[in-house]
Amino acid sequence: MSQDQARVSVRIMEKEYVVACPYDERSALLDAAEFLNARMREIRDTGKVVGLDRIAVMAALNLAHEFLKVKDRESKVDNGAGSRVRALRERVESVLGKSQQLDL
Repeated sequence: MSQDQARVSVRIMEKEYVVACPYDERSALLDAAEFLNARMREIRDTGKVVGLDRIAVMAALNLAHEFLKVKDRESKVDNGAGSRVRALRERVESVLGKSQQLDL
């Protein structure tokens, strides 16, 4: 472990894990562990999934699905903004082109 790394202890589903991370990311790691622990407890409390491994996989699948939905939504927003910027640029260029023609 390099000197700029911290050893952070997190507790997920009553199990202790020690994770190395950059010092400036300790707080984010603790927040992520708390979030994951809450999600895994929700899945466990439904009673439909038994076993720590299965609960972890279900939590990972749910989080991956949510991440991909957000990523897809952001991509659509970026594409929409890009097309609006292109349309505005074309309008500006058209107006500038007309004004240059008038100057001639």
